[in-house]
Amino acid sequence: MIIPIINQKGGTGKTTTAINLAKGLSMQKKKVLLLDIDSQGNLTFSLGHKASESITGKVLATRKIEKEDIVVLDKYLHLIPTTTDLVNYEFEFIKQSYPYSLIKDALSTVKEDYDYILIDCPPSGSFLTINALIAGDAVLIPMQMDVLSLQGLEQLLDSVVMVKENYNPELYVLGVLGVMVDGRRQLTNQILERIREEYGLSIFNNFVRNNVRAAEAPSFGKSVIEYAPTSNSAIDYLNVTKEFLAITK
Repeated sequence: MIIPIINQKGGTGKTTTAINLAKGLSMQKKKVLLLDIDSQGNLTFSLGHKASESITGKVLATRKIEKEDIVVLDKYLHLIPTTTDLVNYEFEFIKQSYPYSLIKDALSTVKEDYDYILIDCPPSGSFLTINALIAGDAVLIPMQMDVLSLQGLEQLLDSVVMVKENYNPELYVLGVLGVMVDGRRQLTNQILERIREEYGLSIFNNFVRNNVRAAEAPSFGKSVIEYAPTSNSAIDYLNVTKEFLAITK
């Protein structure tokens, strides 16, 4: 199953969610591939991998993934890393009149080898984000519970509808995941209710609370599940993983 993890607003815990959901799934002995298509390379850095080139750019340019392109993080968790060089590849793709099936074509060469392929997308409605939606089976939306995040949600849903109508009719939104949540704030409940009523989206019953350990973990090249296994964030992501498995099985 291919799942783009997307929010067009930055700083929403998108990369943190990709890393920790992937780690949680690997702990359940699910074979997971992480694909970093954000030219900032935050996911690659946060996993402690120093890539010398954008492997993501290479596999998209060739539309296939070779064994040597895959970084083995553990027995069940693999990575396609990137660097800021991905921007140069994007310019070349644009010259080719926006080939929208690059990610779909590349992942088709390894899709059968994995239970889940999680795509960490850029915080924008970019060419590569649209590519990820075309390749995806379902979209996971990490979201902070604030008013500005609702505006970003509307923009993202417009992109999902466009891709569904023109390229990928089977695409659907798996759910909205509340991240960096302060359950004491009344605003959190108000926004959750608005998402349900106005957009008709599924919302994960589990959410990820605010916790400084999640912000520290990337400096050590680890998921928060590994770095601080007893922290609120680690416990929350493990609970999210269990719910995710129940939804997607």
